[in-house]
Amino acid sequence: MHLRYSFRIEPTPGQRIALARTFGCARVVYNDALAARKAAYQADRSRIATGVLAKRVITDAKKTPGRAWLGEVSVDALQSSLRDLDAAYANFFASASGKRRGRRVGLPAFKSKKDSRQAVRFSRNGFRLRAGGRLNLAKIGDVRVRWSRKLPSVPSSVTVVRDASGRYFASFVVDVEPETLPTVDAEVGIDLGLTHYAVLSDGQVIGNPRFLRRAERRLQKAQQVLSRKQKGSKNRAKARLRVARAHARVADARRDWCHQRASGLIRDNQAVYLEDLAVSGLARTRLAKSVHDAAWGLFRRVLQEKAARYGRHVGVVSRRLPSSRTCSVCWAVDGKKPLHVRIWRCGTCGTEHDRDLNASRVILAAGQAERRNAPGGPVSPGVEIPSRARPVERGTHPKAQPVTTGSQAGNPAR
Repeated sequence: MHLRYSFRIEPTPGQRIALARTFGCARVVYNDALAARKAAYQADRSRIATGVLAKRVITDAKKTPGRAWLGEVSVDALQSSLRDLDAAYANFFASASGKRRGRRVGLPAFKSKKDSRQAVRFSRNGFRLRAGGRLNLAKIGDVRVRWSRKLPSVPSSVTVVRDASGRYFASFVVDVEPETLPTVDAEVGIDLGLTHYAVLSDGQVIGNPRFLRRAERRLQKAQQVLSRKQKGSKNRAKARLRVARAHARVADARRDWCHQRASGLIRDNQAVYLEDLAVSGLARTRLAKSVHDAAWGLFRRVLQEKAARYGRHVGVVSRRLPSSRTCSVCWAVDGKKPLHVRIWRCGTCGTEHDRDLNASRVILAAGQAERRNAPGGPVSPGVEIPSRARPVERGTHPKAQPVTTGSQAGNPAR
């Protein structure tokens, strides 16, 4: 199993200049190779081999006056950019043929020097770890690393990243063995939401931290200062960095929170089931800012990665399952309910339900049924085969709510 370990690095002013030069050269090689492949395809529908392409855009290009400065940086970083182009084309063709799941991947696009995030990768030939804990990068030198923990094995590659806020990171790829946790009997279903971030089938409630909303006033002030600076000025560049750093603090806090909550769920439960939410669709509604702030996609991805690492199971129930309208006692499907209806009574058995708690219990039952019948495919309507985890790397409402029955419920649905 491959995992990424990311650490903050502190390059000197001279090393920052060398890194900027490396970022630029890798970007130029990528764009030159992409232009050559596009031209060859338009000419006679042919494909240039990677070896021929490397000789043209790296070896031969260094001998020309217009690209002589390519020799100032590590050739390993330049070759890595060609491998990135090959991977981009492979992802496009796999997506077009249906072999790659998820959203369609488009053709590779040209990179811009104005991108806020710059990255370059070094293979084993381009870096080494010094005895003193410094990271030696080819033609850049020994860079100081803020080690927060030891690497479990020798890294196979390292990616140096400069983010929008001007911070530098070294991301190491290491190969580790899965760590299987002791088996437990508990399984849990999760209903994600905005009022409460998650309601678990055992009654536990995880509050919504709302990191963006809490920092909104500070972000607005920083953005206001930026908007008043003259375009192209140094003061505007400084103001842009302040805005980027404010957003980076929010993103870091959200990511750390997701990792902590996911670790607790994976540690305490043998299987976790959640709903396949249409996040991209919800992000186009009036709730867009709150949906993005909740980061359900990030939480699900982190949950799946930790499950794959520690020998747990994560099941994803189809979004077509009427979890908010199905009674978790008699399994009768009630009428549609608007979002303001938080407590309802089943018209068949008369059981009073909390909307979110009942939905999490329905998700748990549907996920368990699908897991038992997974080899033969879906059996229950509205349930899909759980997505395969990707290897890497109390009551629900404190206040009483109005109770409605199926006849009193209106539209739209959940």
